[in-house]
Amino acid sequence: MNSLTGESDAYLIDTHVHLDHERFSCDLNQVIERAKSARVWPIVTVGADLASSGQAVECARRYPGVIATVGIHPHDADSVSEGILDEVRTLAGDERVVAIGEIGLDYHYDFSPRNVQRQVFAMQISLARELRLPIVVHVREAYDDLITILRSERAEDVGGIIHCFSGDREVAKDCLDMGFYISVGGILTFADSSKLRQIVKGLPLDRILLETDAPYLTPVPFRGKRNEPAYVVHVAQALADLKGIAFDKVAEITTANASKLFGF
Repeated sequence: MNSLTGESDAYLIDTHVHLDHERFSCDLNQVIERAKSARVWPIVTVGADLASSGQAVECARRYPGVIATVGIHPHDADSVSEGILDEVRTLAGDERVVAIGEIGLDYHYDFSPRNVQRQVFAMQISLARELRLPIVVHVREAYDDLITILRSERAEDVGGIIHCFSGDREVAKDCLDMGFYISVGGILTFADSSKLRQIVKGLPLDRILLETDAPYLTPVPFRGKRNEPAYVVHVAQALADLKGIAFDKVAEITTANASKLFGF
């Protein structure tokens, strides 16, 4: 069955969304309701700095079925101190928090010095291992250092997600070998993403997760508009078409993957 025609009873999990974003400030209740109506539930809202991590936890407290992650994005790595990491640790103690993230490396924008990004990334992997929580990894143009740090910090002890994957086959294999899941979003539906589609086509379905990264990276046919969790059904359909399997099979397996990782 195809969820886009309203015929499917399958549930999907949006594993990466930023519900704290100002673009949701006027209609968050409606966004949540549309996700429920589209059978996208639960939703993982992701922290990217101390403020948004706190807001993620508050959102999860407010809406049953929304769960949170907490962490410091590489863009803000140069603002991190032991005190901030202690506050992240405290937030992570909430029962609604299921992972440390979004953390990682971003060598495209370099908003924080690369050496600081590497140090803070390693520190947060250590925190995740201390708390026995998986990690949500942001990486852009830094895959060599990513693999090195994941290995040196024994990130395989907790596993996690390579969010919005954009690497090559070798990187995907390295991440899979360490027990990580590969997450795909709206980019999979873009006309210019043929290289990514070929890589994703070769990945085992039991190691793939779905996301929107809303309000960013809106999938076709809504590209150019604000993204939201309900639109993850279009990512799921693109993956089903790519794999040549039923939509419900994609929903069943990716939902089971997320449930296993996050311990739902």
